[in-house]
Amino acid sequence: MKILKRIDAYLIKRFIGLLIMTFVICVFILLMQFLWKHFDDLVGKGIGIGVIAEFFLYATAYCVPMALPLAILLASLMSFGNMGENFELTAMKSSGVSLFRIMLPLVIFVTLISTGAYYFSNNILPHTQAKLFTLIISLKQKSPELDVPSGEFYTGIGGVNIYVREKNNGLLCDLFIYDFSKGFNNATVTVADSGRIQVTDDKKFLLLSLYNGESFENFNNQQNYRNTQNIPYRREIFANKEILLDFDSEFQRYDESIVSDTHLSKNVNQLSHTIDSLQSTFNNRQSDLCRDMLNSRYLEKQYAPDSITNTDAERILAFSSDSSFLSLDQSNMETAITFALQKAREMKNNIEYNKLSLSESQNYLRRHQIEWHQKFTLSFACLIFFFIGAPLGAIIRKGGLGMPVVISVMMFIIYYIINNTGIKMAREGLWTPFEGMWLSSAVLLPIGIFLTYKAARDATLFRVEYYVKIIEKIKVFLKKQKK
Repeated sequence: MKILKRIDAYLIKRFIGLLIMTFVICVFILLMQFLWKHFDDLVGKGIGIGVIAEFFLYATAYCVPMALPLAILLASLMSFGNMGENFELTAMKSSGVSLFRIMLPLVIFVTLISTGAYYFSNNILPHTQAKLFTLIISLKQKSPELDVPSGEFYTGIGGVNIYVREKNNGLLCDLFIYDFSKGFNNATVTVADSGRIQVTDDKKFLLLSLYNGESFENFNNQQNYRNTQNIPYRREIFANKEILLDFDSEFQRYDESIVSDTHLSKNVNQLSHTIDSLQSTFNNRQSDLCRDMLNSRYLEKQYAPDSITNTDAERILAFSSDSSFLSLDQSNMETAITFALQKAREMKNNIEYNKLSLSESQNYLRRHQIEWHQKFTLSFACLIFFFIGAPLGAIIRKGGLGMPVVISVMMFIIYYIINNTGIKMAREGLWTPFEGMWLSSAVLLPIGIFLTYKAARDATLFRVEYYVKIIEKIKVFLKKQKK
């Protein structure tokens, strides 16, 4: 028993060290990917260090659900690969310790990690995502820092493009200003020999001081001129001119209430409550639309489904539209056809409108259901990746950051593609949220069971000699068949 306890302590100590290292690496890689995606929201905005540090903190927490399963896969693969390469697994098995007993302490430890991952995704991640996406929305609305380059157009001011040929001690030379704030057809073009740009004291506007230039503005917004060559315009020649432009350079943080009603900011209990409410509202809305269409569109009000008697039903079934139509004269036939086409178009428009109104609420409902299942798939993915990584390490018997990293990346890419496919199918309504969110687990779980079974039986699954022997047996079999 003491020897087994020492083995357990040795395995857990080694696994924790590798898990911390791989987790930091995975978080760093995913964080760089996330930052590259939102690179334009951070650069050139004049954001303070505190806001950037806050963004990094929330983005790091946002990357944890994706980094943790990959870190467990890589750490377990490296742990058992190192032990297999150093013949430590062989020594343990020769002492009568089975692979399942060797994996037992790590199974318990990974189960605790999975429980902690569920707690994190249910209690911490919703608040973090609410703060992160509120901060991203605030950064998107922040005006870029005023830095007009020379030799290219500056588009940091809303609806206004500025071109500066060169700069000379703060003086902008050869300015071209295109104001599209009133629309492309009502653009105002201003040309100046030189000028200066400065932010007002309240940091709400830009003051452009222009020297020796001209401005052109047409009056297309006053009348509709059919001949575009005769549109009147106004030309102004000035020696000094000042233009005031809207440019709010202050960073305004939005309140978290703007994302409080989204699926990203809710835990399991809140998601369950919202799903029940949305499902009930959707069912009632669907029933009302169906009842309204049956009453007012198909059977008319006098033949409402609840009020139809047996006599009315017989009259409806006995009615023949073809014979009634053929009994009409030519003019009445044309009138009936026109009326029928009009009714058909009205029905089509009504069905499309009802479909659109129902699809929006249904998409909102599906997003909550997807997020509800995602709280559990993260924890389950941690266990699955351990039962894939540990047997793989025991089979390939390669440690370090070479082969384990390659295999881990390949397995994670497979998981990522399958998981995203399931999410997309569930989001578009082609599959149910349960089928879409648990697709990756259903695919990878049999692989983990198969690899664990093969590792327990010391299978030569990744040895070239094993497949060479199989090929030779096939060749021998084919030769016998030819004879």
